[in-house]
Amino acid sequence: MILDIVLWIVFGALAGWIASMIMKTNHQMGAFSNIAVGIVGAFIGGFLVRTLTGSAVEGFNLMSLLVTILGAVILLAIVKAIRGGTPHHA
Repeated sequence: MILDIVLWIVFGALAGWIASMIMKTNHQMGAFSNIAVGIVGAFIGGFLVRTLTGSAVEGFNLMSLLVTILGAVILLAIVKAIRGGTPHHA
């Protein structure tokens, strides 16, 4: 149980970091922001994939990572649009 939580945090941090590199917000974000973006991104990406395909993405695999990164990129794009592209320091 505890190991699963730690793995999800690491998975979320990795996905959030990759998404922040894609969206060029990495210099504005810290480790906790990357984790939060990755975890919320997993929910967004999972919801979109399930809605569009009817299939759930589960487990720790490449497809899950890609879906999480997609969701995190969408989240960062929304945040950037709302903030008007202004820098945010975590």
